[in-house]
Amino acid sequence: MQQARPVDLFSGHEELAAFVDRFPQVSVAIVGDFFLDQYLIIDPMLAEPSVETGRAAHQVVGIRQSPGAAGTVANNIAALEAGRIFAVGVVGDDGHGFILRRELEKRGVDTQGLLTEESRFTPTYTKPMSIDDGIERETERIDIINRTTTPPQIEDRIIGAIEKVIPKVDVVVLLDQVVRPDVGVLTSRVRNAVCTMARQHKETLFYADSRGAAGEYQNVIVKPNEAEAMRAARITSRAQASDEEILQAGRALFERTGKPIFLTRGEKGILVVEEKRETLVPAIPVHGPLDICGAGDSATAGIVLSLASGASPLQAAYLGNVVASKTVVQIGTTGTTTRREIRQTPLV
Repeated sequence: MQQARPVDLFSGHEELAAFVDRFPQVSVAIVGDFFLDQYLIIDPMLAEPSVETGRAAHQVVGIRQSPGAAGTVANNIAALEAGRIFAVGVVGDDGHGFILRRELEKRGVDTQGLLTEESRFTPTYTKPMSIDDGIERETERIDIINRTTTPPQIEDRIIGAIEKVIPKVDVVVLLDQVVRPDVGVLTSRVRNAVCTMARQHKETLFYADSRGAAGEYQNVIVKPNEAEAMRAARITSRAQASDEEILQAGRALFERTGKPIFLTRGEKGILVVEEKRETLVPAIPVHGPLDICGAGDSATAGIVLSLASGASPLQAAYLGNVVASKTVVQIGTTGTTTRREIRQTPLV
């Protein structure tokens, strides 16, 4: 396994900047599980006993709401100023669905492919944040998630929405947040249909970030983390996986998909597996408190926009690392970064 330094990947900073300057020309469809992230800011000093039950009634002093899961990818791609962004997914006919659609549209996302279904919840992570010495700390989360299989008629609508959006975009990003089989948007039937579309539309880049089905894609670029890659390749390790086992998992996934694998390794960087080589693109060093929530989603944004802008897989991995390095230092929120911030990053 080789390592690639940034200075080995670009002829100079001007080449890096040229890729970033092309981001506004790229159109992206994001297909998958769109969640609403709802933050409830609670001041514990204001808690009072409930008249009815005598239990503590916690008082909310602020509310933040933003798209999560596949919506986090949308947030990052929007912040990087992609040309057009389309959402394809399913929400409920409820208030959370209204808010999620509104928040996506605020970011310039086309939500015509975000299908409304009365029989489904809008997936929502409600995150109570308790103020402690002026710092918000997340307490026990409340999840609203669909737990029954996605009906065939909804699968039909999803497949139709994907087919409709493909001619409009350069990239299709597939993201499953729901790991229960056939419960979310990317069910086995929808996934198989997408793999067929990827084979038919060779001019379009298809890219999957999958928690539970990284090994089930063909004709699609896949970005798993270490644990996802090991599970997908069905490799078991008694202790923490070794570099050799991770390499084996990445190679097995490449043989299955036929496309480059971007295997994220946290602070080590991204292992890129291609037909004749495996290369580790080291992470960007960061210091101080870190919040890794959404780091993989921000890396995805950098990778897909770079690939669609003409970057090689190794160059795209480096730019994905740059984007992730800017977001993990944003504490208490799922951060984003801008094209300007990427351009200002020195090649080291």
